[in-house]
Amino acid sequence: MVPYRQTTARLAAQEAKRTALVDAAHTLLARGGFGAVSIQSVAARAGVSTGSVYSYFPDKAALLVAAFRLAADVELHAVQAACRPAPGDPPGERSARRLGRAVDTFARRAMRGRTLAAALLLDPVDPAVDAARLEYRRAYAEAFGSVVRDGIASGELPEQDAALAAAALVGVIGESLTGPLSPLGAGRADDGAGPDGDGRGGPGDGSWPTDADVERDRVVASILRFCLGAVGSPLASAAHVPDPHPARPVVSAPAPETPAHDPNPSPPVPASKEIP
Repeated sequence: MVPYRQTTARLAAQEAKRTALVDAAHTLLARGGFGAVSIQSVAARAGVSTGSVYSYFPDKAALLVAAFRLAADVELHAVQAACRPAPGDPPGERSARRLGRAVDTFARRAMRGRTLAAALLLDPVDPAVDAARLEYRRAYAEAFGSVVRDGIASGELPEQDAALAAAALVGVIGESLTGPLSPLGAGRADDGAGPDGDGRGGPGDGSWPTDADVERDRVVASILRFCLGAVGSPLASAAHVPDPHPARPVVSAPAPETPAHDPNPSPPVPASKEIP
């Protein structure tokens, strides 16, 4: 008997269906957290039967892990890219600049996509998802650790345990975002643009920052100042924390127009008598 072999086209179709299910779970996760992701909701969004989901995932936990990894990979890669050296970084400030970009990327993306960030960082999760979460925390720590190690080697940062310092940085950033990512923090630090939105601009033409813009900048700068100080960077005191209540430009009301002079004015209209 000839063993059954799946064709390339069939394998591609199966992979496409699996990808569609993970994409559907990711969308639900970004919009409503892990509580919004169920076998039923994913099947409905992907346009398949509930039973067919189990053809690709043995249980809900496996589906949640796949959705978590899809989202977490994007965020991790963004921070890893921010940690890399840049040609314009001045000598003596390279590690601080790299750390600054990484903290800014991590925190600002989290506050632009508050619901997704809260799910990735804070939400109670299945043990399988929690194991994946720890894996990504270690990857973040490795990215920060490379910055700290380079800073020590160049003399920019004092001698220290780079691995321990990096793990502490990851913990500090995540814990510092607990408040801004909470429901009470939604109105002041999240504009709903999502992690890949520009996150800037006020009403109208965007010429003046909104309260959410100012609060986001303040949170990011405060976290950065603490992180730079924690690793012993001399630039910690230079990290600017924006005023949470900046003075806004006052726009004066236009003066009333002066009526044009009429060289031949009409005579005044006499008051009409009251009709009995």
